[in-house]
Amino acid sequence: MTFPYPALNSKTKPVGYGFVTANPYKISPNFLHSCRRFAFTWQVFRDVILSTTTIPLVIDLDGTLLRSDLLLETALSFVRHKPLGMLKPFSWLITGKATLKENLATSTDIDVAVLPYDPIVIEFIEEEKRKGRTVVLATASHRSLAEKIAAHLELFDHVLASDADCNLSAHRKRDLLVKNYGNKGFDYAGNSKDDIVVWAAARDAYVVNPERGVERKARAAGNVKRIIKSNTSSPKDWVKALRVHQWLKNILIFVPLIAAHRLSDLHLLLEGMIAFVLFGLCASSVYLLNDLLDLSDDRHHTSKRKRPFASGRLSITSGLIAFPSLLLISFAGSLLLLPKEFVLVLGAYYILTLAYSLVLKRQLAIDVIVLALLYTIRIIAGAAAFSIALTFWMLAFSMFMFLSLALVKRYAELKEARKKGNSEKTRGRGYYPSDLEMISSLGASSGYLAVMVLALYIHDQATGELYAHPQIIWLACPLLLFWTTRIWMLTHRGEMHDDPVVFAVRDRVSVAVGTLFCLVFWIAA
Repeated sequence: MTFPYPALNSKTKPVGYGFVTANPYKISPNFLHSCRRFAFTWQVFRDVILSTTTIPLVIDLDGTLLRSDLLLETALSFVRHKPLGMLKPFSWLITGKATLKENLATSTDIDVAVLPYDPIVIEFIEEEKRKGRTVVLATASHRSLAEKIAAHLELFDHVLASDADCNLSAHRKRDLLVKNYGNKGFDYAGNSKDDIVVWAAARDAYVVNPERGVERKARAAGNVKRIIKSNTSSPKDWVKALRVHQWLKNILIFVPLIAAHRLSDLHLLLEGMIAFVLFGLCASSVYLLNDLLDLSDDRHHTSKRKRPFASGRLSITSGLIAFPSLLLISFAGSLLLLPKEFVLVLGAYYILTLAYSLVLKRQLAIDVIVLALLYTIRIIAGAAAFSIALTFWMLAFSMFMFLSLALVKRYAELKEARKKGNSEKTRGRGYYPSDLEMISSLGASSGYLAVMVLALYIHDQATGELYAHPQIIWLACPLLLFWTTRIWMLTHRGEMHDDPVVFAVRDRVSVAVGTLFCLVFWIAA
């Protein structure tokens, strides 16, 4: 960078810098000219540097430093831990947003150490700190949370935040910053429409992962120095959040149709496909809600912390819009296209899943029984969609088998916890790592009971009416014994990292066993 300077001679005195240009020692005019030029350039450069380092850098929190929103984080935490009081925040909001933030912050416990901070913004702050700049955290979030974050990161010289009397956002934040540092007396980094008025009063504007339409409005002020886009979501993030791969479980809807030997009925097959999709949309809605309520627990988990909402790749706001939308589409489609019995079963599934997410998943033994029920409900939903009567054998077999698989999930989680040396109760669950042996005993026993139910089914009178050679079904028993034993052995060795149903679909041995299992029933028929 070059700086303008006046033409210097023996009679020149630059205004404002106080150079004395007398030459009593008869120094070479060229040398003197070079010295004066260097001195002038240095002082101008020094003034520019000092003006940069003395202008404070102000950083917004929600959506800027943090890939989340603390108001929504505290609200979801409140609902999760106090579901019966979920309407209370609305009464707080009536008296003002500042009161809402105050009560939510004091009623919840947010672990700031695991929040999804933006590494690019932190790197930017550290770079400016090395230059000697004062860095200020200015946020509309509650002061107690802002101060915890400042203490954790150790990057900020001052904290400005909301309290019980003032919601520090938009023009209130601008007015406070102008009062403290003067108009154009600070640089500001933000991301939302509320930050537009603050940028207008700042010297330089830094726009971080802007909301839709914000970048254009920020640029209109003419002081945008840098645009930081470090957290853009993709369709892949939504596929992961919706857990489309978990829709494989909905294949259970077709079990009643297969068991009734009516898979060739194209009309029923079409209804089954519709039921498959609508049930999947409902399940995805539940997955989204579950992830929103489990943000804190997921961030403490080795793999779940990478989930789109826990990591901040997807905004909480988008999740709060998506989950009721999917639920509405699912139930509206079911009412229009499928029998009312299917709608009732779908409603029961949603209510049970919601209860599981809010309360039941943290209850010893109840959680795995509910998981087994959620699998079994898919079979019941299929029977309702096809108007096919369920049998005792089908329900008994599914409950025992899926209870075994639910215990596989718990065993895998506790195995990982024990491997890390943990001995406390696992976060968000009702189990200790020391429960491993009991869980494996219960799980394997449940799987073997399912095999026994299958063996007893062979001798049922109704089975003889459905199958020409029911005795051939006996071949399915050793196949199922092998698969159950193998699943538990792999889990015991620490090789089970997925939902066991999803694992079975991806595992070649499981696919081969499943193919032979179906072939046995086909031959028997």
